[in-house]
Amino acid sequence: MTDTILVTGASGNLGRATLAALHARGVAATGGSRTPGAGMRRVDFDDRSTLELTGVATLVLVSAGYAEDDEVVERHANVVAAAARGGVQHLVYTSLTSAGDHLAFASAHRATERLVRASGVPWTILRNGLYAELFGALLMWAGDGVESAYGDGALAAVTRADLAEAAAIVAADPARHAGRTYDLVGTPITAAQVADRLGVPHRTIGLGELRRRLLGLPELLPFQPPMIASIATGVRHGFLAEPGPDLADLLGRPVQDPVTMAVAAASATRPAVAGQPQAVLRP
Repeated sequence: MTDTILVTGASGNLGRATLAALHARGVAATGGSRTPGAGMRRVDFDDRSTLELTGVATLVLVSAGYAEDDEVVERHANVVAAAARGGVQHLVYTSLTSAGDHLAFASAHRATERLVRASGVPWTILRNGLYAELFGALLMWAGDGVESAYGDGALAAVTRADLAEAAAIVAADPARHAGRTYDLVGTPITAAQVADRLGVPHRTIGLGELRRRLLGLPELLPFQPPMIASIATGVRHGFLAEPGPDLADLLGRPVQDPVTMAVAAASATRPAVAGQPQAVLRP
């Protein structure tokens, strides 16, 4: 099977949106996934027999970040090695914003960036900011309003759709972006802004209280509470608030309003029973 562009993680939100953005631009592309849907090919980072990439011109490597760091880096190393072995002409990797270096999940991204740069395959790194959808989903409904450990801090949040379109733009003409690292952050938003749009109050809780609640959620995997808590402290103390021009420059238009998407995500988690707390969603 020969693909001009292959997008990994195409059963996930970002991969699916990137594939759709490519198709909307009239660009031939195929999705790869561990659980492929119609028209996709099986690409399992843990099964090297599925990583035959001969014939792939451009590989969009959507981070497989939903695991412990050592597992993530090993999976990414398998794919990067397969790209070099298979003659892939360009590798686009979706990484983490530069401002996120202190976050609990940054190390796997930076280690993967090193692998990509050392691979011998021409590359572009997209350092994606945190999703507006995630910001909203991590607000916790309680009583007549929402609670968070964000305090008055802001996040330069981005919509998943904007990041997908940026990835599609780069993948459609990769030579133009060779050797570039883009920092794709958006417009700073606060929990109070989201709550105001929802028409409810926002109450700040302490980071210790947040961690206690997270540790009490049996559905979270061991690595997830530190990840979520690190996002909260990063927002609360202003480490993730700085906007930047790269995303709008790539898109050739203003970025989408992140508050709208954060509100939609928070609304989707609103409990049906008034006063019933809602469990924190997975990022």
